[in-house]
Amino acid sequence: MKRRAEHFIEQWYRKQRRKPLVIRGARQVGKSTLVRRVAKTLDVPLWEVNLERYASLNSIFATNNVSRIIIEAGIVTGLQGIGNIPGILFFDEIQATPQALTALRYFYEDRPDIAVIAAGSLLEFALKDFKSSMPVGRIEYFHLGPALFSECLADDQSAQPLNDFFKAWNFSEPFSEAAHKSLLDRLRDFVLVGGMPEAAEAFLRRHDLQEVHAIHRSILETYHDDFGKYSTGAELEKLRRVFEFLPSTIGEKFKFVRVNPHWRSIDIRHAVDQIALAGIISIVHHTDASGIPLGAHASDAVWKPLFLDVGLVGTALGLPLLTQEAFRSTRFVNEGPLAEQFAGQHLLYKSSVGERPKLHYWLREGKTTNAEVDFVVELGEKILPIEIKSGASGTMRSLHQFAAIKNTSVALRFDLNPPSVQSISLEIQTAKGRQPVSYTLVSLPLYLVERGVEIVSEVKERPIKNLS
Repeated sequence: MKRRAEHFIEQWYRKQRRKPLVIRGARQVGKSTLVRRVAKTLDVPLWEVNLERYASLNSIFATNNVSRIIIEAGIVTGLQGIGNIPGILFFDEIQATPQALTALRYFYEDRPDIAVIAAGSLLEFALKDFKSSMPVGRIEYFHLGPALFSECLADDQSAQPLNDFFKAWNFSEPFSEAAHKSLLDRLRDFVLVGGMPEAAEAFLRRHDLQEVHAIHRSILETYHDDFGKYSTGAELEKLRRVFEFLPSTIGEKFKFVRVNPHWRSIDIRHAVDQIALAGIISIVHHTDASGIPLGAHASDAVWKPLFLDVGLVGTALGLPLLTQEAFRSTRFVNEGPLAEQFAGQHLLYKSSVGERPKLHYWLREGKTTNAEVDFVVELGEKILPIEIKSGASGTMRSLHQFAAIKNTSVALRFDLNPPSVQSISLEIQTAKGRQPVSYTLVSLPLYLVERGVEIVSEVKERPIKNLS
């Protein structure tokens, strides 16, 4: 499967003075495969050194002597010509040799001509432990998540017309009902299969849902087994319990008491943070949304979790094994959370460069009723509220409340309907009494979540009459 990240890494490789690149992400999102594909596309040698297999190199990296590191790496691995010709030197499983992280800066300073990439499972734990000695300003980061809906669509050669429509459609173009129906089918397939590369490719090649679920279970068991690598005793028990609980609370404000009323909140939160550090979940913080950046107004006490991948969520929740056709035509009690999970992981990883991807939502809790906007993102100097609906209908009370309180000019809704643009104008009851609300609502099919902000920007620049 060709990943969008390949283009980024190819551009990085072509820089005249590039920094070593550290690819971050959870287990089995395809980090190693990505590097191998890039080397093949660029038609350059790949010197791959798996540091889990060569623990003896740790003392060599500790010397920070780049020439010696290259020589020793070549000796123990049998790789020839490292650094003598253009190519990529790939340190995989770098967390197993912590001194290698510190040594990356010396590759940048002494041999900037060598394209160095590092990656590893549970790398975030090593980065946290070595934070004080990390080569700040001497390395570059890229965060890799599961494959996107668009990447899976592009990988299916039989779906080329759909892929073309997906990439090119905007409000100035005719909208195809046939394409819409087919893309909704593909969306429901993705919700079941997800974007973990092994599962996505297995489904594309063989359409065997039992195989897909087996792959999901294997990945979940790997994450479960990993907990023993960074916790023991009572902490390990809490990690495993929280891990099993998290899929059932996607899209909801996290309440510690629901995990276990007898455990301390601080211990549960520590377990959550460990799971987040492993990349298995992302924490979506509530923000007051009073200005840019959203993180400046975020709350550490009010948050909801997103799992790594919607396909893994379905398997973790025990989604029944159905035929592809049955799944496309069946509604589930947890369809709303699955739709939010799908949207959230795409908003997180559509563009993931630099710091860990972040996402926020807005929640206003009242004595009798709450108002919640699923996600809020930055749109230039403005704030864009985003609502996710799993079906073709749903109320917009929370969007109205947000628009009234924050004086919003445009909002974005994803559901299962064809696209439309509406001018909303009404009065609502607020804490200050009846208040008029006016804003533009852009509604898009859920499968277009990757292009949502882009399309809203076009609508803002060239207002379009209601298409509904």
